[in-house]
Amino acid sequence: MATPSASTALGGLRVVDLTRVLAGPLCTQMLSDNGADVVKIEPPGGDETRHLGPPYDAMGNSAYFAALNRGKKALSLDLSQPEAQEVLHRLLDGADVLVENFLPGTMEKWGLGYEDVLATRYPRLIYCAISGFGRDGPLGGLPGYDAVLQAQCGLMSINGESSSGATRMGIPIVDHLTGYVALTGILMALCSRQVSGKGQRVEATLYDTALSLLLPHASNWFASNQTPGLLGSAHPNIAPYDKFRARDAHVFIGILNDGQFRRFSRHIGCSELPDDPRFRTNAERLAHRQQLKTLIEAAIAKDDAETLCRELMRVGVPAGVVNDVPQALAQEHCAHREMIIQRGAFTALRGPMRLYGTPASPGDPPPGFSQHADEVLSDLGFNETQRRDFYDRGIARTHSPL
Repeated sequence: MATPSASTALGGLRVVDLTRVLAGPLCTQMLSDNGADVVKIEPPGGDETRHLGPPYDAMGNSAYFAALNRGKKALSLDLSQPEAQEVLHRLLDGADVLVENFLPGTMEKWGLGYEDVLATRYPRLIYCAISGFGRDGPLGGLPGYDAVLQAQCGLMSINGESSSGATRMGIPIVDHLTGYVALTGILMALCSRQVSGKGQRVEATLYDTALSLLLPHASNWFASNQTPGLLGSAHPNIAPYDKFRARDAHVFIGILNDGQFRRFSRHIGCSELPDDPRFRTNAERLAHRQQLKTLIEAAIAKDDAETLCRELMRVGVPAGVVNDVPQALAQEHCAHREMIIQRGAFTALRGPMRLYGTPASPGDPPPGFSQHADEVLSDLGFNETQRRDFYDRGIARTHSPL
């Protein structure tokens, strides 16, 4: 297990990870990147993302699983069996954090509920539960998936164009942000424990997270009672803030104030635009956004996209080429920011936060199924005969026979 260290932000923190798929594993991977010792407990069938391929990486992991599980030790337990629960209790003895994303009520069914068992037995434990809708209420206890929450919580209704209709965002944004919500809650609970000495329950739900993403659309509706609609790449409150076609590619130009609009207009050879009654203020530009877009696209139709964006940025106008994924990852600034991690055959993106005093140190490549069963069980005091009995009876699984 980890020992306390001043070289990483979370050195010495012990985490038991009972999560699968995305939000939970992303949360615990970020803990691991920053020094926490994370033991990932998978059900007998494994984390579902192990099977979500192709593609697979050079080590045989599905690319999906590999993106979320580096730096962890892996053990498979059938937690419906009492002996497996005893293994979990040994892990929790001295652990700082437990993270789970079972359907609400599952841990209670196994006799492992936080309020009725774990809080008393492990009073310093931070218990983080991630779920679709929480434990109670009209939707409490029901399963939740990213795309379903995008639909249910209004995100799809503001994403897309009239030709496409409401569209799912191309990334699992609700799952992703829920992982950060869980991480933030855990870190705040650890700060509180420094003062009180007591752990607590932390909850992160996809539902709450999805609704929180309705910014500024919810506040617009509160203020105007006008239902937000599809705007494509445009912004509901700002213009021009949209995607525009240049000679060889689309660019995104974001203009927040009148000064930027004046500099932009001058740069593209349209100095008269800021004095046009239709475009003098942001409110007027919003009212005539389509006319403005037509004029801008006509002015930049002969411009090279990369050159245009570079020149606009230099005069203080935010602009970027609409890159595909390979182009985005090939940018010189991506390399400068060291966003891509390589560990032998393993390649991934690093976490986006950067601590200069205690920098993150992304760990080993993602583990094979129950790869560390012998190591973890041995560290917990189970001898070879006991371990073999666990494997023979399916209480624990191993990636290979002893």
